[in-house]
Amino acid sequence: MREFRIEVPESELDDLRERLARTRWPDPATAPGWAQGVPLDYARELCDHWARRYDWRRCEAQVNALPSFRTGLDGGGDDTVEVHLLHVRSPHRSALPLLLTHGWPGSIVEFLDIVEALTDPPDPADAFHLVIPSLPGYGFSGKPTVPGWGVERIATAWAQLMDRLGYDRYGAHGGDWGSMISSALGTGAPENVVGIHLTMPLAAPPPEAERQPLSAAEQESLATRETFLKRGTGYSREQATRPQTLGYALADSPSGQCMWVVEKFWDWTDCAGHPENVISRDRLLDNVMFYWLPGSGASSARLYWESYDRRRTDEVPVPTGITLFPQELVRLPRHWLERRFTDLRFWNEPAVGGHFAALEQPDVLVEDLRAFFRKLR
Repeated sequence: MREFRIEVPESELDDLRERLARTRWPDPATAPGWAQGVPLDYARELCDHWARRYDWRRCEAQVNALPSFRTGLDGGGDDTVEVHLLHVRSPHRSALPLLLTHGWPGSIVEFLDIVEALTDPPDPADAFHLVIPSLPGYGFSGKPTVPGWGVERIATAWAQLMDRLGYDRYGAHGGDWGSMISSALGTGAPENVVGIHLTMPLAAPPPEAERQPLSAAEQESLATRETFLKRGTGYSREQATRPQTLGYALADSPSGQCMWVVEKFWDWTDCAGHPENVISRDRLLDNVMFYWLPGSGASSARLYWESYDRRRTDEVPVPTGITLFPQELVRLPRHWLERRFTDLRFWNEPAVGGHFAALEQPDVLVEDLRAFFRKLR
């Protein structure tokens, strides 16, 4: 476990600004708004801000102000990946260790603004020690050089990480890939995981004979899911089948990498039509920088190649809490989820919010984490 600081050379920031100034822009869309993707006028405005006014050193300093480390993990395989993590211990000794896992197109940036609320809450009984790793191939973690780093292996690596930090009893939270990894951790290490909290829980449909009548809201959620699968998953098919081909464009073009990420913050947030209604422009770009600076367009996409078509839905026996936001990508009926998460103890459906819970509704997420883990300490 080695101390680590992010120290991006100024030459890399100069290169970014020069590339942005030379952007070769496409024609405007032939349909209004976001129907065909990020509108040209917003793309140009955002990249102009990125080049002229955005301050990476602010984000770099915020991350470096937290205890930051790198350590090699093998996840039970033959090769090792250097994983970057934040390890923020609470001032309260009785705090519960909590592992926070992001997904794509997120990063550890998602959790920066809830660190203090979780580690030093008004009631010390709600305190957590936080472990916040970047997924292999994401952010400032190392990149796998051989295949095999899918969801289950990452979950094994996270168990190794928690053991290395001296934690034999801990909780886990995640959304997106973080939800799947946390679920796999709950299946694979139930003796260590006191509970998992998820914002995008997945489960297989019940057999026909076990299906219960669906409420109107559940029917609507499943219909929305079908629409998403038909019209909103082009990104995932490309990343699951040709991540290397995609990677050439994302590694070479900052505007391309930016729009590949930011479009999802429009589509997947509860933003009333514009991502900056819920997430600030600079915070959106902070997250993009965790893809651009390490050149992780291809390496982050490979998680889809490893696991997207091989997503497992093994039974999860540990206590589980679920917060299901109204604009989450996938909202499955509760009785579907109860078949997989056999000890479901907490359920909340907030009135607003989408896929990026910690960025969109940080107060709701913090309170739900406190409430769920309160009885498991």
